[in-house]
Amino acid sequence: MQKQSEAYKNSEIWFGVEGTGPSLIVCLHGFGENMDSFAFLNNTIDKHYTLLCIDLPFHGDTKWQEGLLFAPDELLQIINGILERSGFSSNCKFSLLGYSLGGRIALHLLRMIPERIERVVLIAPDGLRVNFWYWLGTQTYIGNKLFHITMQHPDWFFAMTNFAYKTGFLNKSIIKFLHYYLDDKEARLMLYKRWTTLRKFKPDLPLVRKIIKERKIPVRFIFGNYDRIILYKRSDAFKKDKENVKVLVLNTGHQLLKEKYAVDIAMQFSQ
Repeated sequence: MQKQSEAYKNSEIWFGVEGTGPSLIVCLHGFGENMDSFAFLNNTIDKHYTLLCIDLPFHGDTKWQEGLLFAPDELLQIINGILERSGFSSNCKFSLLGYSLGGRIALHLLRMIPERIERVVLIAPDGLRVNFWYWLGTQTYIGNKLFHITMQHPDWFFAMTNFAYKTGFLNKSIIKFLHYYLDDKEARLMLYKRWTTLRKFKPDLPLVRKIIKERKIPVRFIFGNYDRIILYKRSDAFKKDKENVKVLVLNTGHQLLKEKYAVDIAMQFSQ
């Protein structure tokens, strides 16, 4: 993957390009990941495509200097700038490949510019339902302040989640997920920055489903059958549109960006 950077205001946005095909796939990675998450697709994806993978703010090598806000319009400006630099038209059509957090961002882009979207492949996508704690921590002033304080002093939060686990309200996978991202102080502060900065990406799901149906945009979901973070049942409302939407459930968990699933993912761009 050829890595380059694009200047945006005071920031430096890093991205990678793989392939020389005439059709473009914009790849959006998950929380705590980067453009390299999609490197395993290099030898599997059809040669008809070019992959464009972007490091989001506070991820990978991107140096974000615009404060704790990254608006959807800014992402679109960055994509258009990179397209021009890479030999594509700044208003060309493209497909979207989003994993986890990147799935939520892809859904928002589909809502913003449906006329430019050819196909969407969503892998264990976030954004299919409103998480109360995420909403409280990112969409309300008081909740965001509490979120910031909690990331600095998390003892009360760990006590509450342990109680929820013992009483059956949270499963073991969720607890492991929380400790993975919250045990380290630097990781907690990064969680706050990332969630807060990307808070404007909140897809209107009824509108997205309407757009998919009216414009006949092919949408493909891939889930892990044992994923306790993003449940495959969350795609049920989309599955009603059998003409445009298909769902693939693999016998695995949340970590779907692996070499052994490369063929399954690549096939979603040809079906």
